[in-house]
Amino acid sequence: MKQLVLDIGVAAGPTMENFLVAGNRQAWQHIQGMLQAPAQPTAPVYLWGEQGTGKSHLLRAAVLALGNAGARVGWMDAKSSDPGAFNEGWDAVALDDVHRYDARQQAAAFNWFINAGNPASGAARPVLAAGRLPPADLPLREDLRSRLGWGHVFRLEALDEAQCRQVLQRQAAQQGIALSAEVLDYMRVHFARDLGSQVRLLERLDRFALRTQRLITLALLRAMLQDEPTMAQTP
Repeated sequence: MKQLVLDIGVAAGPTMENFLVAGNRQAWQHIQGMLQAPAQPTAPVYLWGEQGTGKSHLLRAAVLALGNAGARVGWMDAKSSDPGAFNEGWDAVALDDVHRYDARQQAAAFNWFINAGNPASGAARPVLAAGRLPPADLPLREDLRSRLGWGHVFRLEALDEAQCRQVLQRQAAQQGIALSAEVLDYMRVHFARDLGSQVRLLERLDRFALRTQRLITLALLRAMLQDEPTMAQTP
C-alpha cells in the first residue's frame, strides 16, 4: 500500500509554484488555501479536464507540499493494483485518474472517502481527486460518483500554444536542457500536443541525451525515434 509522499514517485517537478495558473487560478488558489490551513475542515476537491490540463500536476503538487510539511498521504491512481483499506495514520487522501478505476479501485476509493470524512479518531481528512470527466459523467459506481461531485469541483482549462511552449521551456531549463526553437517546433508538430505527453517526451529525450552523451538537437531527437520506433507520433 502506498502511503507516504515519497513512495508514490512524485518528482520534484510538479509544485504549486511552477504550475502555470493561466485560466485555472480559482482551482490553484483553493488548493493553495487548503495547504496553508490543512487542519481546517474542508469539503472534497475534484479537478477535471481533458488530458494535459494540469490535473495530476496540481494533485501531485498538493501531495508534495503536504509531505514536505510532515503529513502522510494515501495515494491511489489507475495503476494501484492493491490500494487496500484506509489507514488511520493518513492526514489526507489523493485519488488520481478516477475515470479509469476498476471495480476493486472504486471499492477502495469509496472506503477511503467514508473513512476520511468520518475517521475512527481525529478530525476529518482532506480528499483531493482528479479525473478527465465531470462527476456526473464518470463511469463509476453511484455512491463514489456522488461523493466526487458534492464538494468543490473545478474544471481545468487547457493552456494555449504560447503557454504550452512556456511550460516546456521552463521544464527544460529546470532539467538543465538547452531546448532550441527548432527542437520545440518539431515536438509541437510531430507528436501528441497535450502538455502531459510533451513533458514525457522531453524527459525521454533528456534520458536519451544522457545515455548517448550528446547535446539535445533535432538530429538527436530523430536518432531517438529510430532507437525507440514505438514512440507515438501524430499522424
